[in-house]
Amino acid sequence: QVQLVESGGGLVQPGGSLRLACAASGIRFSGYVMGWYRQAPGKSREWVATVTNTDSTNYADSVKGRFTISRDNPKNTVYLQMNSVKSEDTAVYYCQARGVRDFWGRGTQVTVSS
Repeated sequence: QVQLVESGGGLVQPGGSLRLACAASGIRFSGYVMGWYRQAPGKSREWVATVTNTDSTNYADSVKGRFTISRDNPKNTVYLQMNSVKSEDTAVYYCQARGVRDFWGRGTQVTVSS
């Protein structure tokens, strides 16, 4: 059974930092491209960042220079370091494993507010 479990969400002030984690089980983690997506209230889900199985990374323009995606294959975990957060980063953040099949986590809420 494949499971992706996100953690690390919460309330953070504008300009602050937060680190999200997504722990995967039931898949050969190192063979998957891992990504983070987010969905704000009333909006469609949007792509945030991706890390390939060769550690190549890509970011949406809205988070470039502020967010960092990384992966730890021995721990089957992908991370999203969020720095200099803004109110528009408020959303539910989802982890995705992309391979022969795609898998999604259930999401973790991030709220940026003073």
